[in-house]
Amino acid sequence: MNDLQTLRAALAIDEPSQDVVDRSRHRLQNRIRGGRVSRRRTGWLVAGAGLTAAAAAAVAIAAMPAAPVDGPPSRTVSGQEVLLVAATAAERSPEGSGTYWHVKVAEVGGAAGYEYWTKPDGQMWTKGPKTGGKVMPMKTHSATPFSLVGVDLTLGQLRALPRDPEALKAWIAGAIERGDARTSAGTFTPSDREQAGLQSLISLVSTLPATPEVRATAFRAIAGYPGVENLGTVPGGLGLVLPNGERLVVDPATGRVNRTSVFVTIDGAVYKVAGPAGARINAEWTDTLPE
Repeated sequence: MNDLQTLRAALAIDEPSQDVVDRSRHRLQNRIRGGRVSRRRTGWLVAGAGLTAAAAAAVAIAAMPAAPVDGPPSRTVSGQEVLLVAATAAERSPEGSGTYWHVKVAEVGGAAGYEYWTKPDGQMWTKGPKTGGKVMPMKTHSATPFSLVGVDLTLGQLRALPRDPEALKAWIAGAIERGDARTSAGTFTPSDREQAGLQSLISLVSTLPATPEVRATAFRAIAGYPGVENLGTVPGGLGLVLPNGERLVVDPATGRVNRTSVFVTIDGAVYKVAGPAGARINAEWTDTLPE
């Protein structure tokens, strides 16, 4: 599947409500007027003819003129627009339910992966090289088992996060500033806090049981950063490089992050994947705790 087919597949989904269409178009128009949409010319090629109203909901691509069949495309789609497509898909995705929040992480071509299961009451189980490949209960329970960078939350707090991108970024920034997170060099510097804020947004779209609305908001907040690059089609979806050098692979049709170069572990630590392909991520609710 080429990049154009990937775009059409991502947008060939049930049409959103008019409210979602209006809000998404308004966000994109504001970004364009504010000069915040990337002007990069590498990556995902698109033409606007024949796309569904989902395009307007996500990135207003339907307003773009089609390129001639034997000519070059009108322009490429920016990394910000990929994220906005994913945001719209995430917003309409089912929330899911289950007894355990299950996250499976596996480095591509690297070290063995690990899994963990978390109940909302703080009970946790893990499986990986340190447990001999067996599912083992964690010795301690946490009243706040879900972690952003330097910020631990209950499931209720996670579900109640702001639904506006700027408000979400401000909430995370305030929580990080009030927290006690440290690096090996000491307390967080302003640069550390900025980095932690973006990494926290990555956690919301990749490994945390946020609601569809919060995940969509986090995608839009990431899209608000300047300089997001679209690398085009890669295994698992569309590759993106973020301003801090972190990498994501997003499936814009489902709004899922399938690979990432950074994630927060079960004990709240930030883990960075050195390999260029990152780590495969699968996160979902389940009722099954393996024997």
